Amino acid sequence: MDLTAALATHRLVAIVRGRDPDAALRTVLALAEEGVELIEVSLAAPDALCVIERARSTLGPDRPLGAGTVLTAEDARAAHSAGADFAVTPGLGDGVRAARELGMPVLAGVLTPTEIIAAQAMGVVAALKVFPVAEAGGAAYVKALRGPFPDAAFVPVGGVDEDVARACLAAGAIAVGVGSPLVGDAADGGSITALRERARAFRKVVEEATR
Repeated sequence: MDLTAALATHRLVAIVRGRDPDAALRTVLALAEEGVELIEVSLAAPDALCVIERARSTLGPDRPLGAGTVLTAEDARAAHSAGADFAVTPGLGDGVRAARELGMPVLAGVLTPTEIIAAQAMGVVAALKVFPVAEAGGAAYVKALRGPFPDAAFVPVGGVDEDVARACLAAGAIAVGVGSPLVGDAADGGSITALRERARAFRKVVEEATR
């Protein structure tokens, strides 16, 4: 898949991390039904690989599905085997190169200018996950990074609620990654109805930002 193009088109990545694998699966499927096209399942959650396998089986082969918190080459290989077709990393570890060797585009985690330069030198990333963006200054930090790196595809992640999402997209982010402000407690067994309402609200934010 062309992850960079998908990010530019859909502008939202939902991050699913929950203690209940069945609830996490329901969350993934509900998000997909609500038109959230890019979803990642964090490998830090229990039985995440099983969630990816079951989601892939239900969603079919053509729906984008990512694995998050890919730290190692083993993580990348396991995610690929489970059916993930893109990888999201918190940093520039061995999982980045391993994922690309498997043909998986990578949303690679960075924070500092030095890390951005290192990621670009690797030549293997589809976009750059700026994490944790809220602690780094939010949209103002994204705007500052755009100065020396005007062509970089930044995806701010970490503390991104609706207001932060709106501001980061206005500051030049290609997309935003959203975890708990979107997923809430749904992946732990909470309300799917409330999840659907939040999904619609975030979709409205990114649709307005794309106009």
